Amino acid sequence: MDKTVATAEEAVADIGDGSSLAVGGFGLCGMPETLIRALHAQGAGALEVVSNNCGVDDRGLGILLTAGRIARVTGSYVGENQEFARQYLSGELEVELTPQGTLAERLRAGGAGIPAFYTPAGVGTQVAEGGLPWRHAADGTVALASPAKEVRGFNGSSYVLERGITTDYALVRAARGDRHGNLVFDKAARNFNPLVAMAGRVTVAEVEELVEPGELDPAEVQLPGVFVQRVLALTPAQTADKQIEKRTVRA
Repeated sequence: MDKTVATAEEAVADIGDGSSLAVGGFGLCGMPETLIRALHAQGAGALEVVSNNCGVDDRGLGILLTAGRIARVTGSYVGENQEFARQYLSGELEVELTPQGTLAERLRAGGAGIPAFYTPAGVGTQVAEGGLPWRHAADGTVALASPAKEVRGFNGSSYVLERGITTDYALVRAARGDRHGNLVFDKAARNFNPLVAMAGRVTVAEVEELVEPGELDPAEVQLPGVFVQRVLALTPAQTADKQIEKRTVRA
């Protein structure tokens, strides 16, 4: 039952080229920085990433993106990463944009074994009707567009069919965790991390505080250990290494 690994390098050693990868975090909050850096050093490429956003130019998933290791992204927000925009518009990167709530439910559904679900989000737009640019050609034209999705009526309203997401691996960050993989997240870091962890076939969690089994109150556990296969205890320096995307202060 002890799922701890000694190093970040060990935790990501078997992630290979072309792997699909769900990654937690909301902006840079709750982003598994240590595991991402270890994956960058490990060298895996052509990764298909599912994440709310792709970090910033020099932090989070932006590290892998700048190194050319990501081939495809499914996400809902890309506004803080100029390299992301450049690669997308130049045809180097395939991007599937999806409404943020839909992305969250697609991850949860995948983890719960639900293959698809209906939602009103996106009905009457290109999300449902198709035509969103997934990949551009070098000349700026659309090389690959999103397909149309099934739309059905229920109780007088229209809903679009969205598919659940599962990935080969998932990388998450938790505030506390035990050796069995039970996890507790802090504030906004809870937005996507639990859902991402559910979607991965092999989920790796970096935890800021590792405790022994039984120390976590079962009522406080936000993700049960059944969804987690590997646990990495962060050092104090790794725990403290957090960046704010935009710091706003009064004059």
